[in-house]
Amino acid sequence: MPVAIITGASKGLGRALAEGLAGRGWDLVLDARTAGALERAAAALRRHGTRVTAVPGDVTRAEHRAALVGAARRLGGVDLLVSNASALGAEPLVRLDALPLEGLRRALEVNVVAALGLVQEALPLLRASAAGSVIAVSSDAAVEAYGTWGGYGASKAALDQLAAVLGAEEPGLRVWAVDPGDMATDLYAAAVPDDDGPRPQPDAVVPGFLRLLDERPPGGRYTASGLVGGRR
Repeated sequence: MPVAIITGASKGLGRALAEGLAGRGWDLVLDARTAGALERAAAALRRHGTRVTAVPGDVTRAEHRAALVGAARRLGGVDLLVSNASALGAEPLVRLDALPLEGLRRALEVNVVAALGLVQEALPLLRASAAGSVIAVSSDAAVEAYGTWGGYGASKAALDQLAAVLGAEEPGLRVWAVDPGDMATDLYAAAVPDDDGPRPQPDAVVPGFLRLLDERPPGGRYTASGLVGGRR
């Protein structure tokens, strides 16, 4: 069975993606900082009959990234790496003139540095896969100038660029940056707690991610809504 590593997988989009893959028979290695929530998610996913390894920890720590890849190796390798774990930089979001520099550093460390570190750790297994793929979960804040989203958006823009260069340097892999769009997640609620407008649940965009795996289009930047709706 194919094996995926998904970071930030105890809830939200990561949890929804794990559900979609488990339903297709994928074996999974899941990461999140909260051990209890992660194990509950893993237990629910095991009901699909797939192997699910929960590895709680912080993706900014090299030993944790090594543990994730080691767990995937024991399952047979790495066919897909999803960098979904994210930090906002400030909760709620604030203008750049008030953004704590330590918060910006944290956003860059989680969203960019740790994502690259995990790719580096997993590259030998990804290269050995017949369909090695990397998905970097992006945001429209990476390409649009939204007030208060500057720090988070800068980190996602940097992630997009890393994904683009990785795709150029590793032609044997598929590397996609995917903007999932607005969703009803804890991350969005923490970012803008006063915005209680209706938003789709994360599982609504999962078919777009699965379409990438089915069709394997060229590496690049995609929107989940476009993939679901038939456009890219």
